[in-house]
Amino acid sequence: MVYRPRIVDAELTSRLGALGAVLIEGPKACGKTLTARQVAASEVLLDVDVNARQAVSVDPSLVLAGDTPRLVDEWQVEPAIWNHVRREVDARGAPGQFILTGSAVPADDETRHTGAGRITRLQMRPMSLFESGASDGSVSLRDVLAGRPVRASDPGLTVRDLARAAAVGGWPAFQGLSEEDARLGVRGYLDEIRRVDVNRVGPARRDPERVRRLLASLARNVSTYASVKTLAADTGGPDVALTRETVQEYLDVLTRLRIVEDQPAWAPHMRSKYALRKMPKRHFVDPSLAVAALEGSPEGLLEDLEFFGFVFESMVVRDLRVYAQALDGTVLQYRDSDGVEVDAVVQAGDRWAAFEVKLGAGQVDEAASNLTRFAKRIDTTKRGRPGTLGVITGTGYGYRRDEDGVIVIPIGALGP
Repeated sequence: MVYRPRIVDAELTSRLGALGAVLIEGPKACGKTLTARQVAASEVLLDVDVNARQAVSVDPSLVLAGDTPRLVDEWQVEPAIWNHVRREVDARGAPGQFILTGSAVPADDETRHTGAGRITRLQMRPMSLFESGASDGSVSLRDVLAGRPVRASDPGLTVRDLARAAAVGGWPAFQGLSEEDARLGVRGYLDEIRRVDVNRVGPARRDPERVRRLLASLARNVSTYASVKTLAADTGGPDVALTRETVQEYLDVLTRLRIVEDQPAWAPHMRSKYALRKMPKRHFVDPSLAVAALEGSPEGLLEDLEFFGFVFESMVVRDLRVYAQALDGTVLQYRDSDGVEVDAVVQAGDRWAAFEVKLGAGQVDEAASNLTRFAKRIDTTKRGRPGTLGVITGTGYGYRRDEDGVIVIPIGALGP
């Protein structure tokens, strides 16, 4: 497979130069192993190497011996290796010794000895549109946060292109496939999650059919504030109603598998007494999982533009997360008791920017009005002024509106 450069490449290299080990975390098939191999000098694959797994319990030094950086792939298969890596880093006293990759948090995560000061965690997600080549990256999120002018020609993406991108997703192995084969690949991926992977996390057994119904409910509620109670009511089948406790446990498992990644609330300083709503928004780590969970297709998205709008928002959030991480930033959302909402707030240090996400260019006026209404509620003497108020659209040009200063960014122009 030809390696497509990833935005985390630079972050991985930087961290290896600073600490003894880097743990790359993310959903399976997002490219962790291939990315690690670009800088690793040797490797051991614990998920497929039976002898290596046996050696962990007999003589872990055999597994950790090799040219550095040494890649220990799917380390959570043998969680005991964590402490041995930590001790080996201490013993060697040099940076860049190990790269660990893993697609699930082990059951004993809370009791493992900390790797603070020795092992740094690096989050990895499926590819953004910039990484897959669908965005030209002419509008940099870094520049947007700094308040620099935005100007971009129409990148040429059509709504049909966006529907395909949402259905295929950012999975590296599926990028070169036909649309039909890629969609089958995503469905197979999700099927493996519900049948096999959910039962690899912790001792409890989970019913694959109930997991399927929960995934479908999450898909129907993607980019919304659906509560656990709502998901439980939606997920319960004709045989039995699921309790909120069961649904929450399933959600925790899917989170540990990096399949769902909810969007937390942003808490600014307010000019008034509006109560903030702190419920997170529901998202999959990649929008293709929402489409696959409902057995959807690009044509189906085009026939249901309301649902496509939610899926498109989730795709934008995925891309913003990838770009913001390179700036040591996070992607949050805002909602208050008066009904004012903002789809995404990117916070990076003392800089922040707020965005509305709209699939159609005809919704820009409404989105810009909402952003200016939102901005008036923020106490900028304490929070600071936003670098930008922006509307991220599916198509069109990038520019600054004269009437209110809100910028418009087509997703096909957005980059790190």
